[in-house]
Amino acid sequence: MENYNTKNFIPITSWAEDDKPREKLMQLGKHNLSDAELVAILLGSGSRKETAVSLAKRLLSASDNNLNLLGKQTLGELQVFHGIGEAKAVTIAAAMELGRRRQLIDLKDRPQIKSSYDSYNLLAPKIMDLPHEEFWILLLNRACRVIGRKLVSTGGSNATIVDVKMVFKKAVETGAPCLILCHNHPSGNCFPSGEDLKITKKLQEGAKLLDIQILDHIIVADNDYYSFADEGML
Repeated sequence: MENYNTKNFIPITSWAEDDKPREKLMQLGKHNLSDAELVAILLGSGSRKETAVSLAKRLLSASDNNLNLLGKQTLGELQVFHGIGEAKAVTIAAAMELGRRRQLIDLKDRPQIKSSYDSYNLLAPKIMDLPHEEFWILLLNRACRVIGRKLVSTGGSNATIVDVKMVFKKAVETGAPCLILCHNHPSGNCFPSGEDLKITKKLQEGAKLLDIQILDHIIVADNDYYSFADEGML
């Protein structure tokens, strides 16, 4: 059981008006709130021994003050914290998922890929928080505008088997002359493994036979990524 200093505890009803997260958001706008204050609003309340803001700070601190890591917490892991029950854990998980989905760009606008970071932004929200590996491809026209985003395979926590024929089947079906490969590393290490190098080379060789160009292979790990193109690996 954790110990709290109750002598310095001030209930939320006694806070100065500017210190109340809800009131602060209404008066100053959402952009002026800290991560802890925003999480405190999700929590709604703390416990008998601490405020919602204090609880939010502890929650964030356990995730290295990294919202990406917080988004990976399971309901059970969230409920380990004193003051967070099932309802609060579900609220936090739902908010983190909405934030992730918001990052997904509507491909109807056919965004143009101008850098590896553009590719990362299109694919990372789908795979960065997964506990298992997934392999995706971006299908592009010759102007490097995205015409599709397809899941190719799903694997375990350490690897996923990529069906080369499936990759090119999806490319041929959409008439895409260019591809960008992408998969995630749940371990958090974004550097390519020996198998990553092998499958990239195998796909490059197959692409040449079909007059398809592979522009990059992005490996996503947490909030970081590795680009084969940027590193001169293609």
